[in-house]
Amino acid sequence: MQNVPKGDGVEKTVSPTSTASTTAGATAPRRRRWPGACLLVVLPAVVTLGAVFAFVSLVGDDTAAPQDRAPGQAESAVSNVDGSYVPWLRKATADCVGVTPALLAAHIDQLSGWQSDGASLSERGIARFTDAGWKKWGRDDDGNGTSTPLDRVDAIMALGRQDCDLSKRMTALRTKGAVNGDLADLTLAAYAVGVDEVAEAGKVPASARLFVTEVKQRLPQYSALVRRNPEQEAGVQAGSTRLQHPVVTLSVTSPFGSRKHPLTGVTKLHTGVDFDAPQGAQVSAAWGGVVEFAGMTPAYGYRVVIDHGTIEGKRLQTTYSHLSALQVSAGQTLATGQAVGPAGSTGLSTGPHLHFEVLLDGQYTDPMAWLTDGG
Repeated sequence: MQNVPKGDGVEKTVSPTSTASTTAGATAPRRRRWPGACLLVVLPAVVTLGAVFAFVSLVGDDTAAPQDRAPGQAESAVSNVDGSYVPWLRKATADCVGVTPALLAAHIDQLSGWQSDGASLSERGIARFTDAGWKKWGRDDDGNGTSTPLDRVDAIMALGRQDCDLSKRMTALRTKGAVNGDLADLTLAAYAVGVDEVAEAGKVPASARLFVTEVKQRLPQYSALVRRNPEQEAGVQAGSTRLQHPVVTLSVTSPFGSRKHPLTGVTKLHTGVDFDAPQGAQVSAAWGGVVEFAGMTPAYGYRVVIDHGTIEGKRLQTTYSHLSALQVSAGQTLATGQAVGPAGSTGLSTGPHLHFEVLLDGQYTDPMAWLTDGG
């Protein structure tokens, strides 16, 4: 909110011409003077005009300035970046799960408002890199012969590399069940307070929530900027992909969505679908891919994560949890329908079943939309 200076008061002094009369050798008696007719007409007009000026000075800026954001939404510097940077934002996040071009742009906005000036001596450029940070992440990405955090393109690509590295580390922790939460939120939190603090909290720690919130508040405007500058070539339609059933019968015992956990009592997002499956029933890969993780976790028990590659530029993964044993190992290439393990009740489980998840670019989606024709 702008501080609007108050208008100065206006004083008007009127000196009426003296009309006192004298007589020779004597002074006329002093009489009380009343305002002249002119003053009685002018003074109210002056007061009224002053009031109008004061009112305009107080409210004029608020009524004239357009409001381009919702109450409580962070003021964004989206006007400081144009569409020419969108291809670089896309390139910086092309192989990154959970970090989109719009999120990277919003991250830069939160750090600097897309302005190089105002940075400290130790943190330079729009991405506010220190010398040590730039030595690790900086490159001459635009090929102009110089690698510097003051070059916007170099800075975009460098922060993209850093955020994508953090996203991979958060993905690994989340895959093992060590942390829970939205991958983008976890990545931003790791940037703000460090990977160790996020791992210790098992989620976005309180110390990072404000930073995460401020970046996410800026996201809608940058999503619009990216949409206004589409890629030249269209990709494959994600909706055309159907996954094979991971168990023979899809009998849902707990759907995707918010629920109260039967053991912990905590209400939160149920990130997959629970299918009824007797102990030892065969669980198979819903699509071909590479086993990203296969091991024991505290919450999910024996768990398998398969990376299926990219669809429409977004990485597709499926997970299989609470297995009674493992029939695959990390790094193994699987065909659609290949066995991953028998169903069981390992980890936090009330009985034999399969907890099945589908992640698109690091985000949990409803598995039933991928398993049925009506999804």
